[in-house]
Amino acid sequence: MTETPAAGEGLDSAIAVVGMSGRFPGAPDLDAYWNNLADGVCSLTDFTEDELLADGADPQEIRGRDYVPTKGFLPDADRFDAELFGFNRTEATALDPQHRLLLQTAWTALEDAGYDPLAGPPRTGVYVGGAVTEHMLAAQTDPRLAASIGALQVRILTDREFLAPWVSYRLGLDGPSLTVQTACSTSLTAVHLAVQALLLGECDAALAGGVAVDTVRKRGYVHYQGGIFSPDGRCRPFDEQAGGTVPGNGAGVVVLRRLSDALADGDRIRAVIRGSAVTNDGATKVGFTAPGVDQQTAAIVEAWAAAGLDPADAQYLEAHGTATQLGDRIEMAAATAAFKGAMGSRNIGIGSVKSNLGHLDAAAGVAAFIKSVLMLERETLVPTVGATRPHPELGFEDSPFHVVDRTVPWARPERGPRRAGVSSVGIGGTNVHVVLEQAPPVAPPAADAAPAGPELLLLSARTRETLGDLAGRLASALRRPGAPSLADTAHTLRLGRTPMAVRAYVVAGDRADAVARLQELARGRDATSAPADAGDGELRALGEAWLTGEQVPWTGPGRRVGLPAYPFAGDSLGALDLSSRVPHEEQPTPGGQPSDDLETAVRALLAEALGLDAVDDPEMTYFAAGGDSLTAVHLVGCLRDDFDIDVPITLFLEQLTLHEMARQIIAVKEAGGSEDSLDALLAEFEAE
Repeated sequence: MTETPAAGEGLDSAIAVVGMSGRFPGAPDLDAYWNNLADGVCSLTDFTEDELLADGADPQEIRGRDYVPTKGFLPDADRFDAELFGFNRTEATALDPQHRLLLQTAWTALEDAGYDPLAGPPRTGVYVGGAVTEHMLAAQTDPRLAASIGALQVRILTDREFLAPWVSYRLGLDGPSLTVQTACSTSLTAVHLAVQALLLGECDAALAGGVAVDTVRKRGYVHYQGGIFSPDGRCRPFDEQAGGTVPGNGAGVVVLRRLSDALADGDRIRAVIRGSAVTNDGATKVGFTAPGVDQQTAAIVEAWAAAGLDPADAQYLEAHGTATQLGDRIEMAAATAAFKGAMGSRNIGIGSVKSNLGHLDAAAGVAAFIKSVLMLERETLVPTVGATRPHPELGFEDSPFHVVDRTVPWARPERGPRRAGVSSVGIGGTNVHVVLEQAPPVAPPAADAAPAGPELLLLSARTRETLGDLAGRLASALRRPGAPSLADTAHTLRLGRTPMAVRAYVVAGDRADAVARLQELARGRDATSAPADAGDGELRALGEAWLTGEQVPWTGPGRRVGLPAYPFAGDSLGALDLSSRVPHEEQPTPGGQPSDDLETAVRALLAEALGLDAVDDPEMTYFAAGGDSLTAVHLVGCLRDDFDIDVPITLFLEQLTLHEMARQIIAVKEAGGSEDSLDALLAEFEAE
C-alpha cells in the first residue's frame, strides 16, 4: 500500500512522474544513464579524423585550426522498428530520425509506467518538441523525394511541428497534442505545459519531453572566439576552467499523472512535481540571445510559490549550466537571488548534466529532469563532471550553493522529503523552473519466501529473436536486489505490454523459478514443458490460450512496476543530408506506351510509393502494404501527372490486391478517365 502525503502537503496540485525513458550519449537506457551519472562519466565522444572523413565530413573544415572533433554522440540514432509503428520502408526512410527516436522513446516511457503503449490511459496528452535537423532540411528541398512520395507527405514525415501528432496517432493517444518550441528550454517547457493541462483537467495523463538529432553522422564543430562552444571539447559548468558548451543529441520522455489518480490506480510513482513556472525576459536583457537575471529569478520564485514551498526548502538545484561566461554568471545571480532564504548555509548542491552529455538542445531540459528524478529515487547526489574549483567571478562564497563534485548520499532534510529544483533557459528568453519532490514511500512487496501461489508471466514480440532478448532481460531484472515481486511482475506484463504475434509464457512459483525458466526461453528452449505443479493448471490453460493469440483476461490484484522495456530491433535507415542530393531529372511522360508496359510502370509506381522492391505478391493488398489516405492522394496525383490517368481516389479504399489495383488503373485509362476524380473529392470536402 502506498502512503499518501499528509493533508495540506500539496496533494491536490501535485503531479506524479509515473514513467520515464531516455536515449542519451553513452546511455541506451536509463540504467546505463544512471550508472554513468553516478560514476562521473563524461559521455562526450572525441572522433578521429578517419571516423569523420568516413562519415562524409569536409576534409578542409576538419583540418582547420579551430575545428573541435567532439560531440555528445548518439550511436544508432537512425535505427527504427518501422513495422512496429506501422510505417512501410519508403515512409520510414523519409521519416526524420528525430521522429523515429521520439516514437520509440514514447513507447518505452509508457511501458516504464506499466501501461500498454497501444492502450494507454484514457485522455493522454502529448507535449514534446525537437530541433532543426539536417535530414529535415535535405528532405524538404529534394525534388526527387517530393516526386516519389508527394511534397505534403515529405513535410508531414520530416517537419518538427508534427512530432507530437505522430506520437498521438501511432500510439492512439486522444488527449491534447502539442509540439512545443522554446529553443533550448523546449522539453522542460513541455513538462510545464503538461503539468498545467493535468491540473486544468484537459487530460488525465500526459507524455512530455523532447528530442534532438541534428544529424546521425559523426560531426564536431568549429570554435569561434567569444562564441558559446568550448575550445577543447569539454563542458565545465560553473568551473574556473569553463570555456563553453558542446553540442549533443538525445531524447527523453516522461509520463505524468495527477498524484491522486496515480495513487488510486496503483501506479509506480518515481517522483512528484510540486510546482512549475515559465517566464520570458522580454526586452530586459542586453540582446536577443542573451539571458536575463530578473525573469530567471521570477521563474524560480513562482515555481516554488506554486508548490506552496520556499526555495530554501531545496537541497539541490539542477541548473541549465552551459559553462558559457555570460550564461553561468547570469544564472548564478538569478539563482542566488531566488534562494536568498538559504543564504549563509551553502547547503544547496548545484550541478549540470551538460558536463556529462553536452548541450542536447531541445532535449536538454528533460535530460536534466530525468537526472534529478533518478537522484531522488536513489537518494544520491551525482557530480558535475570535471569540477575543480568554482569560477571566482560567480560569487559562490556569497551564495547558498556548492558545486557537487563527487557522488555522495543525499542526506534526508530535517523536515520534509528531499526536494530539488530544475532550471532550463532558452535562446529568446523563455525560462522554466520545475520543483521536484521525492516520491511518497511505498510498502515493500510481500516476500517471496511465503508466496501466494504460482504466477503466469506473459511475453510477446515481433520476432523470435526479439522474444529471446526480452526474456533474457527480464531474467536479469528479476535477479537484481530489490527486484519486484512475482505477482507485480505478472500484473505489469499482462496489463502493461502490447500483445504481439510471437508469444511465450512462463508459470513459476517464485523469482528463482521464473529466472530459470526465462533463461531457457532466452536460449530458444521451451520453458513451458515441465510437469504442471499442483494448483497451476488454470494458469497453464491461460498460457496456452495466450499462445494461440487470445487476449488473456486479468482482474487480479497487483501494482505496476518497472520492468525491462521492449527491445527494438529495427534496421539502420540512414538519413538524408544536403550534400547527398543530386539534381532532379525530368522523366519522359509514359502516357502513350502500350498497356503491358503501362501496367509494369504503374506497378513500379505503386512499389515505390509503398516502399516495396516490386509488386510481386499476387495476394498483397494496398492496406497490407502500408498504404494510407496520404499515399493515395499522392498516387492519384502521380497517375494524373505522369500517366494522364484520372483515377478515383475511392479505388484506394477498396480491399484490392496490388495486381488488381494496377489492372483497374489501366482500365480507367482505357475507359477515358473517371468522374470521381481527386478534384471532385476535394470539392466535396470543401463543400462540407
